[in-house]
Amino acid sequence: MSKRILIVDDEPNIVISLEFLMMREGHEVRVARDGEAGLAAVRTHRPDLVVLDVMMPKLDGFAVLEAVRGDPTLAGTRILMLTAKGREAEQNKGLALGADAYMPKPFSTRDLVDKVKELLALTG
Repeated sequence: MSKRILIVDDEPNIVISLEFLMMREGHEVRVARDGEAGLAAVRTHRPDLVVLDVMMPKLDGFAVLEAVRGDPTLAGTRILMLTAKGREAEQNKGLALGADAYMPKPFSTRDLVDKVKELLALTG
């Protein structure tokens, strides 16, 4: 069954790769290239899963995550943090703020697809 996935990342090569992978899996994909646009897209399009970068213009991924988790109408949205900031402190912060999963860049496409499947299975 097709799910709605929102990719929020400002790196064009990552966006192209993620978009291709998610569409190949049969999902409906939208893209936002900064944190503000990403937060607006979450509110407007109600994705099943957000693949969220941490370091972005306007709002960073942590701020987007906090805003989504702070909105009861968006509580069921799954969030996968995808970031070059792979240190344990950043991972702990992301998970503490409510991320469902955290994957450092560079990432294995197979691992990413598997993690997306796992998270989407939780959306029902």
